[in-house]
Amino acid sequence: MNEQQPNIPPSNQPIFNVERLYIKDISFENPNAPEVYSRQSDPTVDFNLGTAVSQKGEDRYEVTLQVNARVKEGEDVLFLVDVTYAGLFRIRNLPPEHLSPTLGIECPHIIFPYVRRVVSDLVTEGGFKPMVLDPINFAALYHQAKAREAQEGQG
Repeated sequence: MNEQQPNIPPSNQPIFNVERLYIKDISFENPNAPEVYSRQSDPTVDFNLGTAVSQKGEDRYEVTLQVNARVKEGEDVLFLVDVTYAGLFRIRNLPPEHLSPTLGIECPHIIFPYVRRVVSDLVTEGGFKPMVLDPINFAALYHQAKAREAQEGQG
C-alpha cells in the first residue's frame, strides 16, 4: 500500500504568516461639537502617516501603521483622529535582503485596509461625512525613507 506524506514545506522554505491584526491606540476628538455641524465649508486636512517595526522574537515582528488627521476650518479644529493599527507577523527563512522591504512595504499594505475602515467609522460616528483614505504607495514611501537614511548617513 502506498501512503502519501502530507504536503509539508521544506524547513528552509520562506514562511510569511499574519498572526494577528489589532488596534494598538485610537483617539477621536470633536472639540467644537455641536456648533461645528452647522458649518458648510471646505475644510483643510493635515494628514500624516508613519510606520514602525519592532522584533518580538526570533521570527516575529510587530509592524505598526499610524495615521493622524487634523481637519480644520480656518483656525477652528473640526476633528482630530489618530489611529495606530498593528500586525504581528511571523517571517522565517526570508533572504536578508528581502526582510526589510517585506516589513516596510508588504506588511503596511496588509494593515492599511483595516486602518482605512477604522478611520472612516470613527469620523462617521463623530457626526461627519466618512473620511475615505486614498490608497498609499508603500513601496514609494519605503524607498524615500531608505534614500533619506542613506543621505543622512553620509552627512
